[in-house]
Amino acid sequence: MPAHAPVDLAIPEPPHFEALNSRTGKTLTQQWPELFGSKELEGLITLALRDNPDIGAALARIDQSQALTQQAEALLMPSVNGSLTADQSMAPGTLKRREPPFNATRSKQFSAGANASYLLDVWGRYRSLYSAQQANAQATMYDHQSVMLATASAVTNSYFIILSAHDRIALGRDNIATAQRILDAIRGRLSVGTASALDVAQQESVLASQKALIPQLEQQVSQTRNQLAVLLGRPPEGFRLTAKSLNSLKVPLVRAGLPSDLLRQRPDMARAEALLLAAGANVEASRAAFLPSFNLTASGGLESMTLKTLLNPHAAANSLLAGISQPLFDGGNLQAQYQGETAREAETVANSRKTVLTALSDVENALIAVEQSRRQEVLQQEVVTASRRATLISEERLKAGTIDIVTLLAVQQSLFQAQENLLSSRLQRLQASLGLIEALGGGFQKPTDEGDDKPALMAPQKPRVSTP
Repeated sequence: MPAHAPVDLAIPEPPHFEALNSRTGKTLTQQWPELFGSKELEGLITLALRDNPDIGAALARIDQSQALTQQAEALLMPSVNGSLTADQSMAPGTLKRREPPFNATRSKQFSAGANASYLLDVWGRYRSLYSAQQANAQATMYDHQSVMLATASAVTNSYFIILSAHDRIALGRDNIATAQRILDAIRGRLSVGTASALDVAQQESVLASQKALIPQLEQQVSQTRNQLAVLLGRPPEGFRLTAKSLNSLKVPLVRAGLPSDLLRQRPDMARAEALLLAAGANVEASRAAFLPSFNLTASGGLESMTLKTLLNPHAAANSLLAGISQPLFDGGNLQAQYQGETAREAETVANSRKTVLTALSDVENALIAVEQSRRQEVLQQEVVTASRRATLISEERLKAGTIDIVTLLAVQQSLFQAQENLLSSRLQRLQASLGLIEALGGGFQKPTDEGDDKPALMAPQKPRVSTP
């Protein structure tokens, strides 16, 4: 039988994140919602972590996995069964005589006893199965942490989108007022013959375009609020928010740390490591199945033809049996099981490597987004300031009759677009901060008391070679 191929889990460990800037931030903890400075958002996340259906399902999967772990542990223990029986039988007389009289024979038997059996786990097969299930249970717990982080992130992002839509609605109404004011001025010029009907129609088109944006934004608010209610595990009817602007939120700055920290900071990486342990233990269990198995069985009790003599010392009966069995021929079943577990281990290794690489990429991308969105917001604010100044000057010249309508329309549209881009930049900056929090694991910390013999996904590994 071929040897178990070496498993190399080592991934080169980067010394630092390339996109890490020199600015320091706060250490990330599981109380990260506080960093956005919104009590309402903190309350929403608390409700979601308590009532979200996906989190409830993840908790139920933990209970299922723990039950399977108890079943695997039971295989390491002796099995003891007690019994208490009373038997009465009657044999027809025709079985003893060919001619009458035929007298039936009646008999009674009473017994009480216990039977114990124990499968000696000489080669560690059942210990390996137990270890595999323990690791699977840990993976299920880490999966629950991932679901909690994803839910909290979805709640936060939905909250951002709703507040951003409120900001855009308020901006739209301001733009409507501005467009109306300019339209009134153009109509005033038309009355004295310094503007044309085309100028009025063009400005009316601008005003109508701004009004048409409001229903779409109100629809976004309502639908996103309904989605948020579902995340909280409640019906959308009657669900309302108090905050109305992204300006009420702070933009947090968190410390990214080192790439090696991700192993304990991200639940998906902890889950990948647990699944690796489970896969390795299953391979060892499939190897042990090729070896002989030893079984001990003991039984003892009392047997009597009458109930009154059942407790007599002479009614005692017992037996002890020791057995050994060795697979000789099974049509290749054990070999196929071993090959299947080995292939599953290889798949788990590949998936674990992908998890690590994805985690590193997520943090790098999030760091890039945090820095570039900050720069974009600063620059976009400068664009808005300049556009607003140009619009004020244009309105003054319009009243003085020293500007053409084409220039005024261009300046006006530039301001509207610049303000819209600024609101988008604010939303993107908050989402980038949230993305970094999620990429860093949301303050999750893998317990440190689980043993030091577990494989580190970003550290050199000693290959395990085994031959069944």
